[in-house]
Amino acid sequence: MSSHRWLLADQLGPHFLDDPDQPVLLVEARDLFRRRPVHRQKAHLILSALRHRAAELGDRAVLLRADTFRAALTRLGTAVEVCHPTTRAALAFARSAGVTVLPPRGFVTGQAEFAAWADRGRRVRLRMTDFYRDARRRHGVLTEPAGNRPVRSVPRRDRPEAPPPPPIEEDEIDAGVRRDLDRWADEGVRFVGRDAPRRHPATHAEAQARLEHFLRYRLAEYGRFGAVMSADDPVLAHSVLSSSFNLGLLDPEPAVRRAEQEWRAGSVPRSAAEAFVRQLLGWREFLWQLYWYVEPRWRADDWLPATEPLPGWFADLDADAVEARCLADVLAGVRDRAWAHHSQRLLVLNNYALQRGWSPTELAEWFRCSFVDGTGWAMNATVLGLSHYADLGRIETRPYAVDGTYVDEISDYCGGCRYVPERAVGDTACPYTGGFESFLHRNRERLVSDPRLAAELAGRDDPHRRESVLAQEEKRGDDPP
Repeated sequence: MSSHRWLLADQLGPHFLDDPDQPVLLVEARDLFRRRPVHRQKAHLILSALRHRAAELGDRAVLLRADTFRAALTRLGTAVEVCHPTTRAALAFARSAGVTVLPPRGFVTGQAEFAAWADRGRRVRLRMTDFYRDARRRHGVLTEPAGNRPVRSVPRRDRPEAPPPPPIEEDEIDAGVRRDLDRWADEGVRFVGRDAPRRHPATHAEAQARLEHFLRYRLAEYGRFGAVMSADDPVLAHSVLSSSFNLGLLDPEPAVRRAEQEWRAGSVPRSAAEAFVRQLLGWREFLWQLYWYVEPRWRADDWLPATEPLPGWFADLDADAVEARCLADVLAGVRDRAWAHHSQRLLVLNNYALQRGWSPTELAEWFRCSFVDGTGWAMNATVLGLSHYADLGRIETRPYAVDGTYVDEISDYCGGCRYVPERAVGDTACPYTGGFESFLHRNRERLVSDPRLAAELAGRDDPHRRESVLAQEEKRGDDPP
């Protein structure tokens, strides 16, 4: 009998299989949900995707439910092979259990390719922009001129307009998952966030339909609205397909090629196609490769003094306790949808945690468990490197910190907020503006070497104002703003 191809919960698309006759193994390991609280909607999506894949494969697949992966493999009792897992713990387990590990799939750049690029010239700092430029050249993406092709005109609007995406229709599999999660909760397994009808694809077909809808109706305005934040529209021009890529339902390379085709056909401007391709071929690939290339040396909180634990209101997604409109809205989005787009994550959630000195390792774990697309390889690099600068500058040249006036520039949050983005001191002082100044003063010795942050410090260096801001923010502490 041939060995089983083990499909992990992030390897559920057709590109993770080869031989149509090879038997397939899928495993639900309950201990993964016991270890720490996971968002209820994330738990539902993972189990739904596993069970839908098993149903698609029919008699070819065996779905085992066990407390641990080791117990499931022991019960199977046959040889197993698996595509390279996406975490170090899973890789170590597979090797210890005698599972044959195949090369990685679901990414465009190979590990050897990345190592060759990263080692070239003994790079001290690894910049996504440099990697992305090299990846586009190697893979021939967006490299040829468009010539004189006409580009469909996109009317200037305050926000994108698009028909609703193809609906997600729950079935008996989803109902069974919900019953199981209810039972687990009764037995003491703790979840965070609110339950809701499934919003994210659990099958390749659902994900592909959503991708085609995005390419047709939203991609054209992605370049304009990708960084914008709105209380009235949490999606704007985003695809909301990060979970589909991270579950392996979609293969990123065909998606990159399709976006490029839309540009070459004149359906979208190059700036829009480029913005989307940059997320997949650039950031996603870069973060995955960094996890394997440098991750073991990252897990330290000692560059900036950021060691405070996450407060309970934040960890438990208690958005109702928050008055700052941007933070309340984004935290409620995580509570209700287990999702927020990248500007909301970096400028609202990460930025606030950085200003308050919260532990980046705790924050990375919170992102992994609270977001429907949360993965260790992406969240470690994003929080430790891009946001908190705790990787000693391997990704970014400075911490990702901004004040409330910048949030105001790219969002509609501040107009309806009790706080004033320009004010750093007083009853109506914006927590982000006061927090940013306090962050600068507390870390001034480490930040003066950066020209932008040094200029920010120089403009706020009045001793009386400095002491007022520091006292105010110390009093505010970790209470919900």
